[in-house]
Amino acid sequence: MSGPALEPEIRRVGRRLARAAGGGGLRARGEDRLMSWLSGRPELRAALFRTVDVAPACVSPDELAAHLIAFLPPGRLRSGLSRPLGRRAAGWLGGRAVAEMAGRFIIGESVSAAAPELGALWEQGIAVTVDLLGERTVTPAEAAAYARRCHDTLDALAVAAEAWAPRADAECDGAGALPRVNLSVKVTALTPLVRPHAPERGAEDARPLLRELLAHADRIGAHLHIDMESLDSRALVLELVLDLLAEPEFTDGPSAGIVLQAYLRDSGEVLDRVIAWAADPAAGGRRTVPLTVRLVKGAYWDHETILAAQHGWPVPVWSAQADSDRAFETLSARLIGAFPTLRTAIASHNLRSVAHAIACAEAAGLAPGDVEYQVLRGLGDDLGRALAAEGLRCRVYAPVGDVVAGMAYLVRRLLENTANDSFLSRRAGGTALGALLAPP
Repeated sequence: MSGPALEPEIRRVGRRLARAAGGGGLRARGEDRLMSWLSGRPELRAALFRTVDVAPACVSPDELAAHLIAFLPPGRLRSGLSRPLGRRAAGWLGGRAVAEMAGRFIIGESVSAAAPELGALWEQGIAVTVDLLGERTVTPAEAAAYARRCHDTLDALAVAAEAWAPRADAECDGAGALPRVNLSVKVTALTPLVRPHAPERGAEDARPLLRELLAHADRIGAHLHIDMESLDSRALVLELVLDLLAEPEFTDGPSAGIVLQAYLRDSGEVLDRVIAWAADPAAGGRRTVPLTVRLVKGAYWDHETILAAQHGWPVPVWSAQADSDRAFETLSARLIGAFPTLRTAIASHNLRSVAHAIACAEAAGLAPGDVEYQVLRGLGDDLGRALAAEGLRCRVYAPVGDVVAGMAYLVRRLLENTANDSFLSRRAGGTALGALLAPP
C-alpha cells in the first residue's frame, strides 16, 4: 500500500497521535508562543539569534542589551530599545532567551546531572541518545579531549543504565537486541582537518579515534550513532563510517548508525549507496548487526543556501518545505522497506511525517517496535510521550554539556522552531489538524 491508498490510514494515525499528545498535539507552551511571535518579526528574530550566540561572553544584562540593540537595523524598534526602559527590556529578553533555550534543550551539564531525567524517561518507555555539545575542533588536542569525553560518557551511561528496569519494548526489535546505552558523536569534533576539497585527509585523521570509540561501544554493548552535519563534511563522514564498520573487527558489533538528511536533493542517491553497502557480503552484508539510519529533515538549510550563493553553486537543498517533506516520506518508505537489512529511526516533529512512517510500517507488516521514532528534547516532548503511550519505540535526542559549547546547537534549534513554514511554527500558530495532516 502506498500513495493515495495510504492517506486514510495516515489521517487516522495522525489523529490518534494528536489525541494522545493532548490538546490535539497542538497546545502551544509559552516558549512556542514566543517563537511564533518572533517568526513574524524577522529583524528581531535575527538579532536575538546573534545575541544568543555571543551571550556567554557578556558579563551583564546591560552588555547583553547592547549587543541585541547593535544587531538590529536602524528603525523604530532599535530606537525604542535604545531608551533606558527599552534597554532594560532588551537585556531581559536576551537573558531570558538564553536561559530558556538552554534549559529547554540541554538535559544537563554532565551525564551524572542528567541521570535522574534519563532514568525517568526510561520508566516512561522512552529511550535516549546522548549528544555531547561541541562543534568542530581546531587543534588535535581538542579532538583528543572530545574523544576522551565520549569514552567517559559511554562508561557513565553504562553505569546509569544498570539501574534501569528491563523493558522488552525498548531493548529488542525484529532484528535482535537493542543497546540501552546510545551515544551520538560528531566526526568533525574528532579532527581539525575537515576540508571539502581534501576529505581523505580528515577521514584518515579521525579514523583512529573513531575506531577506538567503536571498539569501546562494542566492549560495553552500546550503540554509537555518527551524526551528519553540513554538506561539506558528508562525504568524509559517510565513507569513513561505512569503511570502518566493514572491517572484520566489527562484524559482530557494535550497533552503529548514520544520518540521512532529506532536505538534500541527492539524498535518494546517498540511500542507494547505503543500501548497496548493507547488501555487499564484503562490506555491510557481513555484519550481524544491522546499520541504523536516522532520517532527518536537516538543520543546516540556511548555511547550505548561503554557501551555495556565495560560490555560485547550485543550491543542494530543496528550496520549498513541501519538497523536503515529500522527500522525507519517499525516503521513509524506502528505509522501512529495507528492514531488517537496515534499521530505521524516523526523526521528526512533523505529525504528518511521523503518521506517514507509522502507516508505512503497518502496511509493510512490521511490528510496532521495528521502527524507531526520535524527537529532540525541548521540541518533541509531547509527541514523544504520545508515541510511547501508543506502544511505539521512541528515543529522545538529548544534548549534554554547558551553554558555551551548545551555542551553535541552540541557534539551530531557534531557527528550526521559528521558520515561518515549519511544522512547529504552524502548530504554535493554531493551524487546523486537518491541514497539518494534509499531503505535502
